[in-house]
Amino acid sequence: MTLAAEAPRRMRFGEFIALLALLFATVAFSIDAMLPVLGVIGGELAPLDPGRAQLVITVFVLGLGLGTFLSGPLSDRFGRKPVILTGIAIYMLAATVAAISESLEVLLAARFVQGLGSAAPRVVSQALVRDLYAGRQMARVMSFAMAVFVLVPAVAPLIGAYIAAGFGWRAIFWSFLVFGLVSGTWLALRQPETLAAERRRPLRGADLWAALREVLGNGRVRLFLAALSLSFAPMFAWLASVALIFDETFGRGPEFPYWFALIAVLSAPASLLNAQLVVRLGMQRLVGWALSAQIASAFAILVLLQVGVVSFAVFVIFMWLQFFSIGLIFGNLNALALEPLGHVAGMAASVMGGVSTMAAAVIATPIARAFDGTAGPLAAGAFLCSGLALGCMALAARRG
Repeated sequence: MTLAAEAPRRMRFGEFIALLALLFATVAFSIDAMLPVLGVIGGELAPLDPGRAQLVITVFVLGLGLGTFLSGPLSDRFGRKPVILTGIAIYMLAATVAAISESLEVLLAARFVQGLGSAAPRVVSQALVRDLYAGRQMARVMSFAMAVFVLVPAVAPLIGAYIAAGFGWRAIFWSFLVFGLVSGTWLALRQPETLAAERRRPLRGADLWAALREVLGNGRVRLFLAALSLSFAPMFAWLASVALIFDETFGRGPEFPYWFALIAVLSAPASLLNAQLVVRLGMQRLVGWALSAQIASAFAILVLLQVGVVSFAVFVIFMWLQFFSIGLIFGNLNALALEPLGHVAGMAASVMGGVSTMAAAVIATPIARAFDGTAGPLAAGAFLCSGLALGCMALAARRG
């Protein structure tokens, strides 16, 4: 079923999928392309404490979390295209400021604003799909777009590394400007507005507050939301720390983008595996197994660090297990949390996305900042967060 009568489309299906994947990729490209140059940024802008460069990742995520709260409701009021294009404009302006910044403080402020702007193309593009498609056709569109999108985390560090090698780390921010210009121009010229004026809703703070109360007033939802936030946190800590571990711990900094790409590709089948198993085994069981695998692998690393040196091969396996488990966790936890909130699903999704993203960024910051030249702080953070998340799942199961 489509709503083409209400919002005529000029795009062909393949072109729409490509544009959608590009909009989805805004966040992944903006994070992963920075990973190879965090050490360089720290050395140049914070030579006395180069580890502070990890905040380039976490402040972006904080901005993304705040933007997630706002983008969905704003698009319901003003339409999809204006909100996405405004978000892209903010993203591009912040990228420009970051590119010319002469202090880490200015760079971090620009990254926060950039994260805020990036929420619009990432979140509102999903609403755009809902306007045009329903049921299985909507799932088909999202599946095609995600199949293209999954390539971005694999290649973004390589792209960032090549840009930095040829033109310096500041050129990565200019590439974000070009990225936004391409996606924004494409959307503006080729995709008509999908939310008709008569279907728009007033922007009321009371609606957001009601959704927040609905989400936080349900005990099981609170537990799933806590588990989601705790599961996000180690991933953000990984993104902030892993390039430094490759460089300082193993002396393989130049190889990092290639290893990251390999691990991303090897982790991608987790989502397909989840799709095959979830109907038969259930969401809670799969999340429990994935969290247990993360706990066991993190504990193994901590033990190995106490009795000897963790080899590079062991660390790569540890990294792969952590990332593979993510494919069995995030989608299932989101579905579990939204299951009792169908009557306020859209607003609840914005609230949950914002809360979990911002909470995870706050939790991840001290984990990343504790980097001591080994994988120890990262493994300890993953062990603690996954253990607490598993505890939340156990409490939720008792209440079920």
